[in-house]
Amino acid sequence: MSNYARLDVTFSHGKGALLWDSNGNEYLDALAGIAVCALGHAHPAVQAAISDQAGQLLHTSNIYEIKVQRQLANKLCEISGMDNVFFANSGAEANEAAIKLARLYGHNKDIDTPTLIVTEGSFHGRTLATLTATGNRKIQAGFEPLVSGFVRAPYNDIEAIENIGHNNKDVVGVMVEPITGEGGISIPADDYLIKLRALCDQHGWLLIVDEIQTGMGRTGKWFAHQHQGIKPDVMTLAKALGNGVPIGACLARGEAARLFQPGHHGSTYGGNPLACRASLSVIETIEQEKLIDRVNELSELFVHGFKEKLNGQDGIVEIRAKGLMLGIELEIPCAELVKQALDKGLLINVTAGNVVRLLPPYVMSNEQAQQVIDTVSSLIVAYLENAKAPT
Repeated sequence: MSNYARLDVTFSHGKGALLWDSNGNEYLDALAGIAVCALGHAHPAVQAAISDQAGQLLHTSNIYEIKVQRQLANKLCEISGMDNVFFANSGAEANEAAIKLARLYGHNKDIDTPTLIVTEGSFHGRTLATLTATGNRKIQAGFEPLVSGFVRAPYNDIEAIENIGHNNKDVVGVMVEPITGEGGISIPADDYLIKLRALCDQHGWLLIVDEIQTGMGRTGKWFAHQHQGIKPDVMTLAKALGNGVPIGACLARGEAARLFQPGHHGSTYGGNPLACRASLSVIETIEQEKLIDRVNELSELFVHGFKEKLNGQDGIVEIRAKGLMLGIELEIPCAELVKQALDKGLLINVTAGNVVRLLPPYVMSNEQAQQVIDTVSSLIVAYLENAKAPT
């Protein structure tokens, strides 16, 4: 189907932060499959884990105990402080599980129409429920009627959420990204999640944190909410969790962890041996290679480099970064920069229409990072100068 406006390139193989197309041309990947391939391409540990598991067992279904699934769940709970995990195949499915948990939570409190507060500019997926939760009217258009049970507040606005809670007694929780990804790398106030946690505690709401893009070390800690020292009631993961092998996870703690019982939710493929073995190798590699420290080192390099190159440049609104989530907001739409970068052998993204988004793999070298800084900066400067030139 014609779902994707694809660029005219086909990649044949990769290694680390590099990709090669079917014509043998080399590219530097500063997008990592949209925050998926955090360990880069063809990482030997992931490759070995997948190959070994494929020679043993791919799938049995969740009718039976799956040892490696339990091992992965234990590891995720260890690094997150959560109590248990439901495994799915994608971020959207993980968020569906979180939404179902919230509704079950509400019904258990005799709330007939459990309602979640979600935020403008968010992205939670493309299923009907997660599409409705997403704060982007453009991707909702044409798919009405949307799902009931959601009410929207501006991002990074605690007062708005307080007002909703005061006026709507059906609210059972808040679903939020700690940093918006598709919404343009918007980084909220340092105390935003702290205040959300306090508000949820005050009202008896669930705090659901969507860490699908921010999780697994992307922001310089295992999970972005850890920068604020809080714990959510429910957290969702995907993307970098499998480094390219499809897997999603919905983690819960406390009362939320006890809600699902047999028959409430399920997945045929979710948490199968192959996906879980790949994910375990990802976590082990991040730990063994101290890659979260490396994320912070690279982040400093990128921020310093872009500020050195772009500070004072007319047409730039802001340079934003948290770990290896980097956004350069321009005053004008700049989607053309994606193709221009590709022509220079670099993979980037533009989101929210005017934000250059970079999500480099954690294994990128300093030299490769400098190449990204130089190429992106020169493209942006030329693009802005051209936009100012009289026609």
